[in-house]
Amino acid sequence: MNTNQDSSAVSRRSFGFLSAGILSVGPTVVLAQDKRPTASERISIGVVGLGSRGFNLIDDFLKLPDCQIVAVCDVDRHHHRDQPWGKGKDFGCGPAERHISKAYASAKSEAAHNGLQVYTDYRELVARKDIDAVVIATPDHWHAACTFAALQAGKDVYCEKPVTHLFAEGQAIVSEVRRQNAVFQTGSQQRSDRLFQKVVELARNGVLGDVTSVEVGLPPGYDKAMGSTRVVEPRDGLDYEFWCGPSEVLPLMQARHHRWWRGHRAYGGGVLMDWIGHHNDIAHWAIGAERTGPTKVEAVNWSFPDTEVYNTPQQYTIRCEYAGGITSTVSSHNAQGLKVIGSEGWVYARRGKIEASDKRWLSNDFRPGSFRIAASGSHAANFLENVRTRGECIAPAEIGHRSITPGHLGYVSHALQTPLQWDPVDEVVRGDVKADKMLRNIQYRAPWQVPTSEKSA
Repeated sequence: MNTNQDSSAVSRRSFGFLSAGILSVGPTVVLAQDKRPTASERISIGVVGLGSRGFNLIDDFLKLPDCQIVAVCDVDRHHHRDQPWGKGKDFGCGPAERHISKAYASAKSEAAHNGLQVYTDYRELVARKDIDAVVIATPDHWHAACTFAALQAGKDVYCEKPVTHLFAEGQAIVSEVRRQNAVFQTGSQQRSDRLFQKVVELARNGVLGDVTSVEVGLPPGYDKAMGSTRVVEPRDGLDYEFWCGPSEVLPLMQARHHRWWRGHRAYGGGVLMDWIGHHNDIAHWAIGAERTGPTKVEAVNWSFPDTEVYNTPQQYTIRCEYAGGITSTVSSHNAQGLKVIGSEGWVYARRGKIEASDKRWLSNDFRPGSFRIAASGSHAANFLENVRTRGECIAPAEIGHRSITPGHLGYVSHALQTPLQWDPVDEVVRGDVKADKMLRNIQYRAPWQVPTSEKSA
């Protein structure tokens, strides 16, 4: 967006209110003709990470007329995710460039796309002065580095969940967002889903009575190698060294690369950390713990797949205690979704489904009370609205970080085979120096540097 930068710290950019109609047809996003703002009025976006989730987000933003994707970045030119070569959908730089250009060319108006730059190094993308916001959809081990680079270049950020791969990275991101007065959206899109918002309203308004417990159900992890374990050389168009980035360079194989990378702690936190930012995020919201956290965490009954390819749990349970006596379990043994249980009844939700002990609570006419969640549109639209207004997104950095903290603590508790006493105010493990040190441990591979942020005044 080619507007003059505001000199104030809080209002770094000035956006007018923009609205327009769109039309989406089939797999190709089609923009309504003559309805988009002029190029100088649109929010300019760069997208880093062009796998499956990156393409989902590209389509989300292509549907919104008040933004323009002007740059994309990935270290892989072309791939098919976990499918055999040439099968299934195309991903990577080349397919993303064609997909975006085709969508903008369909506009056939003065707002038609005026050029898309492709990068293989995210640092070159975030250095562009004409980019207002950066969308990050990389594997987890890249979230912190890419986010920091974008924030310190003065950009607003939409970053997929989990916000960061490691706990201390999350603390640093929260601090840097505050220091930069940046707008940040965590890609926990369930938070913008009216069905899950209804769960929160029922709980927060006391309809369930006094909440006593929450059951958070996540999918199990990988029980075997999820693809070929044959070690291969990187193909042309893939910079595997850069893909590994700050993490260790493990032998390249299909079972640990596109889609399946999260099975190893070098790159992700398993299915546990993939999903905890969704359902546990709503659980925290429902009990009013979205900006705090548990007081006690214990990992129990973890089991691992019979393969050296992965080192993340296949089955797992994390028991948590919260202020006021509320307990929760985050577990692969619970029904997927979340169930909030109170003295007067319960409500359960998963994607596309909601149930309650009293069906009257689910009626569109039912008014649970004064605690209401304002309609925010799509997750992407909510981000753009706050880029314009400099408000707080529905899933800001701190809430995204807090929602996954029980997962980080769970890994430490399992490693040490002990429950942890957690201080959610100071974010420290009380009475266990070894556990607290393990929680904060970050070791980046040279020459990558651990991101740090000055404490906000």
